[in-house]
Amino acid sequence: MDYQNQSTSHQETNKIESFLERFYTDLISVERDSVQTAQTYRFSAEIFLYWCQRQRIKLSQITVQNLIYYLAWRGTEEGGSCTSVTVAKDLSSLRALGEYLVRLGIWQENLALLLERPKSARALPKVLSVDQVNSLLDSIDTSTPTGLRDDALFELIYSCGLRISEACGLLVQNLHMEEQIILVRGKGDKERIVPFGDQAKEKLEKYLKQARPLLVKDRIVPEVFVNYKGEPISRKGVWKRFQSMETLSGVESKVHTLRHSFATHLLSGGADLRSVQALLGHSDLSTTQIYTHVEDRALESYHEKYFPGHSDIDENN
Repeated sequence: MDYQNQSTSHQETNKIESFLERFYTDLISVERDSVQTAQTYRFSAEIFLYWCQRQRIKLSQITVQNLIYYLAWRGTEEGGSCTSVTVAKDLSSLRALGEYLVRLGIWQENLALLLERPKSARALPKVLSVDQVNSLLDSIDTSTPTGLRDDALFELIYSCGLRISEACGLLVQNLHMEEQIILVRGKGDKERIVPFGDQAKEKLEKYLKQARPLLVKDRIVPEVFVNYKGEPISRKGVWKRFQSMETLSGVESKVHTLRHSFATHLLSGGADLRSVQALLGHSDLSTTQIYTHVEDRALESYHEKYFPGHSDIDENN
């Protein structure tokens, strides 16, 4: 969705874009936010600034009521039909923007801090069955260098429960083939060690020996996974490749669903919650506990399928 109003003049657009670039630089250099966080805040701030422009509200004149109206607008179809989770992210961006505006002297206080974060019920993550994961992976054409890369990439994402950013940022020096472990740099630059199995090792060896040298040629690239140009693969590139796998396999999913499936399959296999928490890199155990609810839901669906009419427990027994 294009949030920029067509009536916005070229001069006004340049002014907003210039401000956003300074805000982004401040997030990186002063607040020491990660690039991913800074990009998210910049994008949310861009939507907000163009909304202010359309409403003819100057930054120096914004009130708490304006912020409330903006967040309410974000939940409308015109504003993106955002969920409460996205609105909560928007509020985080507004708070970061507010801190910046206070430092610039445009705001006397951070008005965004006066707003409460919207409460939302945490939806259970979608999880694939083992057969569905296999269908996705089997759809990859491994007769090409990029196909061998995809085979190793998505096998590692699933078997190690990696986030897309973690897979893209995985360094060759942090890949230990003999020990079958990888050193992962996750959110907040927190590091964790994650083991991988024989199947992942076999696919990685094929990619590293047969495909990667053809892609990188004589260049030195620190990242494990590269695109067809021999450059580090981007998150957008991973999403694009996964969409192709969806089409070929007929399995509707998202890349992050492989991480959800990894956690749920581990718990189903008897892994304890603390171990899964460590493998996923969750700082809070409650974040990992949501996968136990997924298991409960799966058990209920199995019971309803194989024991129809006997799903309700007789309280008299």
